[in-house]
Amino acid sequence: MNTLLLWLQSDTTAVADSLSQMLEGETITLFDLMLEGGILMIPIFILFMISIYVITERWRALSRSHTDTERFLASIEGMLKSGKQADAIAHCDDFDKPLARIIKAGIRRLGRPIRDIEDAIDNAGKKEIFFLEKRMNWLATIAGVAPLLGFTGTVTGMIEAFMDIQSLQGNVNPSELAGGIWEALITTAAGLIVGLIAFGFYNFLLGKINRSIFELENASADFIDLLQSPAPKKQA
Repeated sequence: MNTLLLWLQSDTTAVADSLSQMLEGETITLFDLMLEGGILMIPIFILFMISIYVITERWRALSRSHTDTERFLASIEGMLKSGKQADAIAHCDDFDKPLARIIKAGIRRLGRPIRDIEDAIDNAGKKEIFFLEKRMNWLATIAGVAPLLGFTGTVTGMIEAFMDIQSLQGNVNPSELAGGIWEALITTAAGLIVGLIAFGFYNFLLGKINRSIFELENASADFIDLLQSPAPKKQA
């Protein structure tokens, strides 16, 4: 027990000495940390870059898909009531957003039973929802895989450290052992950071997607109601 306490005390002293040296002027760059973390830092870094790409691409796509629903439907309603179906389709083409493409699918079916129009809108809506959710599964996968890669790197690093202890029959410099341990823990920290970023933005973007889907469904229902509303009677 006394031997263990002495070892722990010396180990703590070695870590403190290492930290003090770092604070006194030794700087460690991000690239140095990646090198110290070992080969598993490569896939973790790749996952990080993929997550940044997906977050940026989805954020921009969702921002571009936002539509002033009431204003758009009002303009479409005015064109349809004036009998300008071709102008309404051209307006949807110029708008080029998820809602416009859904409404365009319904306008193309005008003159057919309302059920056919609803089916066309539903099919177009499913396609737009698919594109809104595009690559979101990548973020979900990264959120789960990155921490596991980090833990794997730490476990393999600890195994190597204890193999060194066994090969040297316990005659190990505590400072060297402490250095090997914190190097192994780098992969856990990196994996957790990447996983947290991916998981946080996955939920944030998923909330924006669900909000967009809700708006599309409401707008589609309003468009169907618009088509079913009776035409205004002409005054004699």
